[in-house]
Formats: sequence, structure tokens, C-alpha cells
Amino acid sequence: MPHLYLADRRMVAEASSLIRDFGVYAADEAAIRADRSRAAGNVVSFCRWRQLGRLVRLLETDLPVGTVH
Repeated sequence: MPHLYLADRRMVAEASSLIRDFGVYAADEAAIRADRSRAAGNVVSFCRWRQLGRLVRLLETDLPVGTVH
């Protein structure tokens, strides 16, 4: 899993909303929105959508992430 950066708690709510609205395609939708932002030249929005996609993938997995003691 790549490094995950959460800029604020709103990102968790947005990821949850994506999962609710798009189900198993939530990460794909985040990637599509990131691509649109990049095409528009909005680097801040692009980075945010990329992180949201990573967070969605993390929330969808049942596997432990990081060090397990």
C-alpha cells in the first residue's frame, strides 16, 4: 500500500460517500475525477482525488495494513 496522506477529516467522509454511491467502482470514480482535474490543470484537486482513491482502496480491504504486532 502506498503512503496515504489525509489532509483533513473531510476526506474520510468523501471516501465513504464515494463507496456508498459507486460501490466497488468507487476507486475507479476517484481515478476518473483525478484525471479530469489533471486535464484541467488543477494539480491540487488532482492530488486530492488520487489520495481519495487510495483511501477508498484501503477502506475496502479486509487485510491488515502496516506493522502487525
